[in-house]
Amino acid sequence: MHHLIDLERYPLDRLDSAAGIALVNRCRDELERDGLFNLQGLLRADVVATLLRELAPLMASESFTHRRRHNIYFLPEVDGLPDEHPALRQLETTNHTLCADQFAGNALMQLYQWPAFAEFLAAVMEVPRLYPMADPLACLNVMAYRNGEALNWHFDRSEFTTTLLLQAAEQGGEFEYRTGLRDDQDPNYAGIGEFLGGDQGDVNRLQLSAGTLNVFRGKNTLHRVSPVRGEGERIIAVFSYYERANVRFSREESIGFFGRAND
Repeated sequence: MHHLIDLERYPLDRLDSAAGIALVNRCRDELERDGLFNLQGLLRADVVATLLRELAPLMASESFTHRRRHNIYFLPEVDGLPDEHPALRQLETTNHTLCADQFAGNALMQLYQWPAFAEFLAAVMEVPRLYPMADPLACLNVMAYRNGEALNWHFDRSEFTTTLLLQAAEQGGEFEYRTGLRDDQDPNYAGIGEFLGGDQGDVNRLQLSAGTLNVFRGKNTLHRVSPVRGEGERIIAVFSYYERANVRFSREESIGFFGRAND
């Protein structure tokens, strides 16, 4: 994997070494303090450039345009809330998605399937094991956001997300998040409604560079990718791991996200 990622800086293959233990501890500390951690330049610059050349024609001709109106929960309704509640404000998300079966064998798939990568994430998350997703479409996706498009405000359904930025937008396309709006005991619908209505103070903004791995706990942290501006696309890879084996999307989920199902 030396030809793909910087294993001198990030010794994912030597987690039991002093350097590996230090890396895991640093990432744990950042995850606990900030709700995220970044490994800047994990993927080598020449590998990123090759990936962008390989993916560009696929993104232009074969990607699925996913456009939807949604609330921040991605649910048709929330028990106890009327449809007109401010916390259920309708937002719009648009992106263009390639599925794992469209770029099988490339550098992203090699990283995703490398056991040491999942072992590193599990060590940081302090879980016994993480499994690659069994779904041949959803396990690894590449998403592009074009001028005027965004991933709007939402909470994640999973405990954490793992992404790798391949290309930053010319303008906009920043990762924005707001901590402290809810927790497992208090859904704070009133506070969320106020935030969505325009009271958007205390928003953190993160502008990543190409090749950077980001791991983010978004289950209780509201977040979005701000609208992209300009001609350059924001392109990001999304890796899906779970604490249990054989996870797949339902047929309905697959069609909704990708326009097709793996039958």
